[in-house]
Amino acid sequence: MNGTEYHRKLGIGESAFDALTDHLEERSYDGLEYRHVPDYRQGVERGTALIAGEVVRGFPKIPRTLVLETGIPNQFDGEEEIAVEEKLNGYNVRFARIDGDVLAFSRSGMVCPFTTRIADRVVDLDPLFDAHPEATVCGEMIGPENPYTAHDYPGVDSIAFRAFDWRDRRTGEPLAVSARRERYEEFDVPQTQLFGTYDVADAAAAVDRIVRGLDAEDREGVVMKSPDCARQLKYTTSASNRGDLAYAFSLPFDYGREFVFRRLIREGFQTVERGESDHEVRERARDLGEAILLSMRESIETVDAGGTVGERHTVRASEESIDVLLEHLRGQGLRIEIEADRREDGERVVTFRKRTQATNDKIRNYLDGHIARE
Repeated sequence: MNGTEYHRKLGIGESAFDALTDHLEERSYDGLEYRHVPDYRQGVERGTALIAGEVVRGFPKIPRTLVLETGIPNQFDGEEEIAVEEKLNGYNVRFARIDGDVLAFSRSGMVCPFTTRIADRVVDLDPLFDAHPEATVCGEMIGPENPYTAHDYPGVDSIAFRAFDWRDRRTGEPLAVSARRERYEEFDVPQTQLFGTYDVADAAAAVDRIVRGLDAEDREGVVMKSPDCARQLKYTTSASNRGDLAYAFSLPFDYGREFVFRRLIREGFQTVERGESDHEVRERARDLGEAILLSMRESIETVDAGGTVGERHTVRASEESIDVLLEHLRGQGLRIEIEADRREDGERVVTFRKRTQATNDKIRNYLDGHIARE
């Protein structure tokens, strides 16, 4: 498809599309050439893909509030109520049917070969796309056998899908929360948990209660949505912040200061909004300190003992699906070390480590006496 037709489908001018073209990244999947938008450009969402003459819109960035009491009424000004759903810890994926094939698109707009190949195993989307061919099914891939973000959830022993949004593939327009949930129920598509619908004026207290419960279960947080899903807002638990910090400090030279700073700031605002006592603040500080120091010490000790550190994942799929996943990861410049490779119940189960070069090299250098220049 030529640029003129694409710019019309994107709803932007020719000059804007020409400017966008310079920033598009070219990819291929199974012989199909396509382009995607790796970052927000010319009013086009990050993750938008131009493929086989079709447009698959990216998923919009959801803002975050640090203070529920003021953030909720500010974001949802003019709304009477909001829906509150669970925010899951996994990786974002959008399914769309292109030329008869259901493809899985990553947050950045790349076709994920692994997720595409295992889609039928986690959810049957053919009836939905037969009825609604222009839909984009948006959701989260979760579970312990996850090649990108592994996290344990009750009842999920491998990898699973949970839908959290429904968008028009070409325009990116969302379906209202109630209509979306009804449609996914109609087509037996599993969804994220809906905690309820609350008056905006009373929502802060309700969301705080929900978040405290999720925190106790080591879960991620919530996403608040206007009834038409046009406006959204996210808020995460302290457990999620600690988990992120522990992860970052297990690879301290591969994650930037901004990543760490943002999560520490969230903790600071949460403790103030909750009016925690000195004792509660010290407990929070201790938990944060342990998350940071214990994970970092373990990494240093691992390298000191001659080992390597990195992100460890276990995946279960067919022989071909595992091969294309490893090829895909290596194609992103990652160093993959296979730790275990076995067959179980007719499937291949592989445990691998994404080796993080900066952390391994710098820890080794400092252990060997190299001077830290600060």
